[in-house]
Parts: sequence; C-alpha cells; structure tokens
Amino acid sequence: MDSESVKKAVIRQILTESNTANARQLIEKVNENCFEKCIPKPGTSVSSSESSCVTQCLEKYMAAWNQVNQAYIRRIQQEVGNGTFSA
Repeated sequence: MDSESVKKAVIRQILTESNTANARQLIEKVNENCFEKCIPKPGTSVSSSESSCVTQCLEKYMAAWNQVNQAYIRRIQQEVGNGTFSA
C-alpha cells in the first residue's frame, strides 16, 4: 500500500468517526432541546400536539444537520483533491 492510499484510508476513517460523533451530538441535542421545547410538563402520556411539535423539531434539526454535514464533506473532499488537507 503506497503512502497516498494510506493517507486516503486514514481520511476515510477520520470522516467516519467524525460523522458518528456528530450523529451522537445531534441526537443528544434533539432530545435535550426538542423535549424541553415541546413537552414542558411531562406526564404519563404525550399529547398529539406535543408529538407533532417533537416531529417538526426533529425534522428541522435533521435538515440543518444534513446541510452542515454535506458542506463539511464537500470541504474535506475539496481539500483532499487540492492536496491541502493534512491528517
């Protein structure tokens, strides 16, 4: 395996680990923020309006995360392609 192949393998590994960490953070933030926003007084059940609120909140977080993640991946790909990414 040449050094360029090793470098690309390391970059892929870093991206995978970063994406996993980002997904965990997203889930934590969604749980924290959406729950607090949509279910101010937890009880034995969730109302339909609370459920709808959580769903909408989750969709917004996911859309934002997808945009940020796509921009991040494009940036890394550009840097790798230009040879300016240093791992």
